[in-house]
Amino acid sequence: MIRRAQPWLGTLVEIAVADALPEQDIHRAIGLAFAEVALVHTLMSFHDPHSEVSRLNRASAGDALQVHPHTWQVLLLAQEVQAASAGIFNIACAPCLVSWDCLPAPQARAAEYVPGRSIFTLEADHRVRKLAPGWIDLGGIAKGYAVDLAIDALLHAGMSSALVNAGGDLRAVGERAWEVAVRDPHAPSRVGRQIDLCNEAMATSATYFSARQWNGNTVSALVDGRTGSALSGALSASVRAPGCAVADALTKVVLATRDPLHPVLRAFHASAFILENSVAVRL
Repeated sequence: MIRRAQPWLGTLVEIAVADALPEQDIHRAIGLAFAEVALVHTLMSFHDPHSEVSRLNRASAGDALQVHPHTWQVLLLAQEVQAASAGIFNIACAPCLVSWDCLPAPQARAAEYVPGRSIFTLEADHRVRKLAPGWIDLGGIAKGYAVDLAIDALLHAGMSSALVNAGGDLRAVGERAWEVAVRDPHAPSRVGRQIDLCNEAMATSATYFSARQWNGNTVSALVDGRTGSALSGALSASVRAPGCAVADALTKVVLATRDPLHPVLRAFHASAFILENSVAVRL
């Protein structure tokens, strides 16, 4: 077993490979996988003023930007999950996070979050057209997409048994069952549940690290797109799906609705569970 870790995407990304192959081949494959994660970080960071997300946030209504195919694909998936969830998942919620001091303002002039308003549309040749003033944040989906790209890189490099973990967004390939711990939402340093992950992805969302007081209210880095209100509460939502980007996005839907049987899960071939008081609710 060879494991390596690097800091990307605001978290620690760990890659483990269990193949019985020459170490130099495994290290080369892991290096290629980390390069994919680094690319997603460069393209989709909200904090980096040179990223494509930052360029889109600074653009004026009517502007069209050429973006990398990966950025375009993540925006497309975000639109699909937003539509399927009736707006619960919405990457245009960044103005809420900026107003709560969870994210830095991309511009001096504040943007307004309007639930249901489309601020961009996707066009041919990987172009994105800004439709209205607003800011997007891909923090709720890009990490899972990076995990998927890392797994693809490992497979293309000849690996067949591996796990990529980006701060709780995970995907496993191969016949090996990887033991995964889900934090107790009441005591995040403690294990709330352990599962085996085999040839699938899983992501977990909770507010235990991002919850804070703002103007007398509890806010977090998670937003209900229907209202623009912060998600709160001592619980976590975990989603298992074929791909990690989908699992990452759907955790916000399950957490907002507190419904691990939400119909949107079936549409993406996913399942979910909620941990509350260290007990799995409605598996």
